This record gives sequence, C-alpha cells and structure tokens, in this order.
Amino acid sequence: MLYTEHGFLDRFDAAARDGFGGVEFVSPYEFSPDAVAEAARAAGVKVALFNSPAGDWGAGERGFACQPGSVAIFRAGIETAIACAEALDCRKLHLMAGNVPEGVSAEEAEAVFTDNVGWAAEKLAQHGIMALIEPINSVDMPGYGLSSLAEAERVLKAVGHGNLRLQFDFYHMAMMGEALVDNFVRLAPLIGHVQIADCPGRHEPGTGSIDFDAVFSALGSYGGWVGAEYRPAGGTSAGLGWMRGPLFLETL
Repeated sequence: MLYTEHGFLDRFDAAARDGFGGVEFVSPYEFSPDAVAEAARAAGVKVALFNSPAGDWGAGERGFACQPGSVAIFRAGIETAIACAEALDCRKLHLMAGNVPEGVSAEEAEAVFTDNVGWAAEKLAQHGIMALIEPINSVDMPGYGLSSLAEAERVLKAVGHGNLRLQFDFYHMAMMGEALVDNFVRLAPLIGHVQIADCPGRHEPGTGSIDFDAVFSALGSYGGWVGAEYRPAGGTSAGLGWMRGPLFLETL
C-alpha cells in the first residue's frame, strides 16, 4: 500500500531510503522471483511477508482456502508460494481464506479452511516458513472466509500446529469492534506478525481514533515485524512522522 507512486520493483529502494528494514506485499507472482529478490537485495531490505496466491484480484478473488471446490487450487498455490519464498528468503506466508462461495455454509467453509490451513502449516514447516491466518474485516472485504477473531481462534485451536500463527492487524480488529490491546496481550503467544493502520480511513497512525500510544507500548514486548499496511493520506514519505516518534522508536 505504501510507495504506490513508484513501480513495484522501485518501491524496495524507496522504503530503504526512508528507514524501513523490511518490506511486505500482497503478491510477488506477477514478477520473476529473481527480479524481486534482486530488488530486495539491492535495497538491503528483508522480505518479511507476502500472501498465498489470491487468484484474479481484479475479478474479486481473494484466495481459495475456505472453498470446498478449490482445494487443489489452494494447495498448488502453496507450492508456488514456497518456491517464491525460498527465492526471496521470506519466512512468513499469509494464507488467504478466499470468499465463501454461494450456497456454502459458514460452518462448511470453516471446516474446509481448517483442513487446508493444517495441511499448509505442515507443508510450510518442512521449508522453515511460518503459516499465518488473518481476520479481515467484513466491511472492507464482505464475504471473506475469515473475518472475526473468534473464528481465527477456533481455527488455531482446531489445527493445533506449532507452525500456525495469527496475523494481528490492528485496523481490521478496530473495524470489527475488538478490544485492541487487551486481545493483543492475551493472544501474544499465538501472534506471528503485526500490521497497523488507523481507523477509520486506514491511513497513518495518528489520523484516526486508535490509541497508538497504547498500541506502541504493547508492541514493546512483541519483538517481531510490524507492517505499515495503510493508505497514505498524502505522499508516503511525507506521512512517516509517526515512525520517527519517541514512543514508536522505543518499541524497536
């Protein structure tokens, strides 16, 4: 979402020049893995995370893991993602649930999702790649197969695999009315990746109603990557004052 004023392969250097040590992105699949890896190496940034194949994003596809008729597509996509992750030296993969198909109950979709996620967690473990699931709010992505924290907790418990973790996005949690810091602290042992954006608007921290003083204080005991997954209100670089504030710097 950041640096969209640049072409994709030029964003790595732009991020490095602004002080980012790592990058994440939705999809590397439109480019050769070698080209993406070279862009990251040349910029000196770590590829921290990307998503499993989502399909045709422009046509509304958002992954396949919860769809009963798409098990083979999902699992083939994980094989593709593993090859990309190894080329990029990326150790985390977000498993996209996909939209629940018409005529499929929420219970059936969750059962399929749980089965696919368990398979992927084991497959990815064999390659040293952490599997992640993320609840995405039902306002921004209606019909998506994983929108609530309660459902994510059920899936994590049902799968019970040490290589499966929660991707905790403070924006999505705020949009769903969840208690942000309380849930983050409660679920800390299960959290493998964090993303931030303010709410409403999904812009920089400090532009909405989320108490980022409390969020950054909680992040002080986290120790992992924090992805800035927001839409800049203006230019990307001009909006990075939050990242240079004393409270955020104390979390590093």
